[in-house]
Amino acid sequence: MYLALARKYRPRLFGELIAQEHVARALRGAVEQDKVAHGYLFAGPRGVGKTTAARILAMALNCETRHAGKSTGEPGEPCGTCTSCTRIWSGSASLDVVEIDAASNRGVDDARDLRERAMYAASQEGRHKVYIVDEAHMLTRDAWNALLKVLEEPPPGVVFVFATTEPHKISNTAAPVMSRLQRFDFRRVGPHAIAQRVREVLRQESLAADDDAVEIIARVADGGMRDALSVVDQATAFGEGPVTAARVREVLGLVGDETYAGLLEILDAHRASDVFPFVAKLVEAGVDLAAFAEGAGDAVRALLAARLGGKPDGVSAALAARISGLAPAFEAGDLLRMLRALEEAEEPIRRGANPRLAIETLLVRWTLMDRTISIAEVIGASGQSAGQSRDGESRVVARPAVVRDQNRPDTPPRVAETAGPMAPEAAGPLPPPPPRRAPDAPLTLESLRALWPEVVASARNEKPLVASALQDAEPAALEGDVVRLRPLGGNPLTSEGLTRSRPVIEAVAGRVLGRPVTIVLAAGEATVGGETAGPASSRKAPPPPPRLTASGAKAERLKALRKKDPSLDSAIDSLDLDLLE
Repeated sequence: MYLALARKYRPRLFGELIAQEHVARALRGAVEQDKVAHGYLFAGPRGVGKTTAARILAMALNCETRHAGKSTGEPGEPCGTCTSCTRIWSGSASLDVVEIDAASNRGVDDARDLRERAMYAASQEGRHKVYIVDEAHMLTRDAWNALLKVLEEPPPGVVFVFATTEPHKISNTAAPVMSRLQRFDFRRVGPHAIAQRVREVLRQESLAADDDAVEIIARVADGGMRDALSVVDQATAFGEGPVTAARVREVLGLVGDETYAGLLEILDAHRASDVFPFVAKLVEAGVDLAAFAEGAGDAVRALLAARLGGKPDGVSAALAARISGLAPAFEAGDLLRMLRALEEAEEPIRRGANPRLAIETLLVRWTLMDRTISIAEVIGASGQSAGQSRDGESRVVARPAVVRDQNRPDTPPRVAETAGPMAPEAAGPLPPPPPRRAPDAPLTLESLRALWPEVVASARNEKPLVASALQDAEPAALEGDVVRLRPLGGNPLTSEGLTRSRPVIEAVAGRVLGRPVTIVLAAGEATVGGETAGPASSRKAPPPPPRLTASGAKAERLKALRKKDPSLDSAIDSLDLDLLE
C-alpha cells in the first residue's frame, strides 16, 4: 500500500523537526529533566509540525526503550522503533495517547467526556496519558469552561497538547486557559529549507527533478513542509520521467514564465492597447486571475530588486535573466508605485464581482505609470531652473525633459535635452512674485486687506474649517494691533465660528503679518456686495457657503503652490500637470 510522502517522511525525533529548533530543544530538555508541563499550546501555520511535535512528545514520554534505560540516542529523545513509539507515530489506537479532532468534537459534552477519561491512570506504571487536541480553536466557550478545572489541577501523569492555527480565537473565547498552558509558536519553514528537504526526499525515492521545479514547489508551499511533499506526490503521479518546472506549473495551474515575460515587454514598450488582448488570452486559457496577479507582483518585485542592484529572487532562472536585461529601462519609483497599485487592486481581483476588469485596469495603470513624475523633476525637465550666474550671465541647467504625445498616451516618451539659455518665446515671461509687506513697513488697512487672502491660505493648511469661516469675513477696521473683522453674508454660523476660532486666527495672522494682532468681531453689521445692509435679522440671508470637499482642498493646495513658486506655475501651464498628493 502506497504511503503519502508527507506521512512516510514524518519526523520521528525532536531533532528532525525542520525550522523548529526552539521547540525541539525545550521539549527534549523537559523530557530529559522530568519537567514536562501538564498542558501545552502549539500555535503556528499549517503543515509546520505541530501535531508531529505532539506525537514525538507522547512517544518520548512512553518510550519503552527509554523507560528501560537502554536508549542509545540523545537524552530526551524517543527511540522511534519500539512498539509504543511505532503505534503513536503511525496514529494507531493506543491506550495512553488519544488524538481528538476539535472540529468535529467541539461541544461541551465532548469536553466533559474528555475530562472524565483523563481521570483514569495510564496503562503502565511510569507512563503518561497524553491527549492531543487538534484544531483547538474550534472548541466552544462552554467546552473550554468544562476543561478549565482539569487544566488547572490535572491528575498525575496526564498531559494535554492543544494544536491550533488561530491562537487569537482561543484568547478571545477562553482567555483564562492561556495562563494554564505553555505556549510554543511554530515558525514557517523557509523556502531554502523546504527545497533542501524536497531534494533529500526525491533522492531517497530515486526520483529526478529540475532545480526550477524544486524552487517552484518550495515557493508555492508557503512555509508548509506537508504542502511541499503533497505537491511532489502530485507531480510524480502526473507523468513519467523527471519532475520538470512545466509539469509542476501544469499540476498547480500556474502561469508560465513566457506569459510574465510577455507582460514585461508590454510594460517596457508602454503598449497599453495590448493589455486587453493579453488578458483575453488569460481568460480564454482558464487562468486564475488572482494567481496571475500574485505572480505578476513577484515579477515586478524581482524587477525592482534588479533595478536597485540586487538579485532578482522569487522567480525562475530564465525569467530572472530576462528581468536583469529589462531592469535599466524602469525607474525604481515607478516600480514602487506599481506594487502599491497592485496592493490596492488585490481585493477587487480576489473577491470582486468583475476580476477581469480589475486586472485590466491594473495593467493599463502599469503601462502608463511612467507619466507620473515628481514636482522637482517637472521643474528641471521644463527648463525652469534658469537664473543668473555669479558673473551676471543667464544660464540654465541641462536636464532631460520627458516629452509625450498628448493625443497618443500609449506611445513611449521621448527624452529631450535642454541646453543653454532658454529662448524667451519658449519660456515666456515669469509672473511677478506675490507682494510682500516689508518687515519695517507700517501696517495699514489697505495692506491688511491685500495680505488677507494669504492669511486664509495659511489657515487652510492647518485648520480647513477655520479657513472656511475666514473666507466669509473681511477686515473692516484696523486700530493699532486690533483687527476688526466683519462677517459677510449674514450667516450666523460664520460669526460663531470666528468667535470660537479666534486664538487660531490670531496665531496665523500674526505669522503672515509679522506682528502680533488681536482679532475683534464687528457686531450688528454685515455686508452684501461690499455695502452695509443693516442688521442681519432685517434682510434675507443668502445660501450657506459651499462645504469644503477633497477636490476643493486639492485645488486650493495647487493654487497655493502655484502662487508660492512662479517656476512651478509656468511648468504646470506648459505641461498640463495635475496634483496627485
